[in-house]
Amino acid sequence: MRVLCINDISCVGKCSLTVALPVLSACGVTCDILPTALLSTHTGGFSGYTFLALDEEMGRICDHWERLGLRYDLIYSGYLGSRTQISFVKDVRRRFLKEGGTFVVDPVLGDNFTFYKGFDGAFAQEMLSLCAEADYILPNETESFLLTGTRDFSAALRALHGVCPHPVITGAKTEDGYGIYYFDGAEKRMEIPCVEGSFHGAGDVFASAFCGCLARGLEMERALALTAQFCYHAILRTQKEVTDRRYGLNYEREIYPFLTALEAEAAK
Repeated sequence: MRVLCINDISCVGKCSLTVALPVLSACGVTCDILPTALLSTHTGGFSGYTFLALDEEMGRICDHWERLGLRYDLIYSGYLGSRTQISFVKDVRRRFLKEGGTFVVDPVLGDNFTFYKGFDGAFAQEMLSLCAEADYILPNETESFLLTGTRDFSAALRALHGVCPHPVITGAKTEDGYGIYYFDGAEKRMEIPCVEGSFHGAGDVFASAFCGCLARGLEMERALALTAQFCYHAILRTQKEVTDRRYGLNYEREIYPFLTALEAEAAK
């Protein structure tokens, strides 16, 4: 099983490729990477960070891969820094995803119901067109709003299902608590425990673990359940042990029970 992860490299602050590569590899699959940008730190809470877009190098990398005949069972797309990169990822999907393979998009757009720096409504519409080519999409509650214009999660899920067969809205906060809204033959909601506060990199840990579960053959509901449990325990540990949350989740200490559960599920 060969997986390609398309995301940025933030050199400090566990997120993006520095999370995806170890988590997916630990799941027992080969994980190759296509970096979209190189940053000195991630952008959440740090100032003065450096940023280098890798558009030209992405093209050279993919041309080399094509000469090697590389193809992927699953492609997972995360942070994309421009509309040009979104268009490029569509081409990557066409060139490198195996027939019958799985395409997962984490439509990185924003948080706290606002766009990240450099993104706007036009960028969101372009991202929505990428979501239309995906088998699964993983927007957080902010991104579901930015893509659909509604904060009603059921309405947003229905709108996203009109674009993608398996939308998943993560970390959706309602009066009843936290939940994951997803479409798997019908509209469903999975309740998850609430941990107050902001935890940088949690979405990347979730997306990476979810892709690892899919790559190992788990059905959507079981993949979401195992992933949610893993992230919850990693967040709890981070809350207790990490004083500066800008540096990401302390997920490493929780990965063994996650992998044990994954192996048991994959063996069924």
